[in-house]
Amino acid sequence: MNQLINILIVDDSADDVEFTLAALQGTKLANAISVVNDGVEAMEYLRREGKYASASKPSLVFLDLNMPRKDGREVLAEMKEDPELRQIPVVILTTSQTEEDILRSYDLHANCYISKPVDLQGLSKIVQTIDEFWFGVVKLPPAR
Repeated sequence: MNQLINILIVDDSADDVEFTLAALQGTKLANAISVVNDGVEAMEYLRREGKYASASKPSLVFLDLNMPRKDGREVLAEMKEDPELRQIPVVILTTSQTEEDILRSYDLHANCYISKPVDLQGLSKIVQTIDEFWFGVVKLPPAR
């Protein structure tokens, strides 16, 4: 696929971000990756506000649920209520395995819910599957 793939990672854990970036190396998903550390920054990035005025619209968002200032549930709800953002696929990538978080995420229109594995090998396998599915099988909306 010749389309530039922009990934936004929203996660407050430096270790989890480092693992995710390492797992993304060598996949088509490594084209353009941006990282923000909480939900407030995520919404500024997505709405291209302040220091993110020239940010590219992401093709896919990896969203953690448990973050300071504004958590992933709030970000997901705001994204799916916004006509400019609701078409961006959101992959919940979190350590939470609670039924409540899974159900709430889907109620808020998450596109999928993945519990983070504890090691790089497990995360690499998940990222490879995401790469194959979202950028090999799925037809994404055009970037605007």
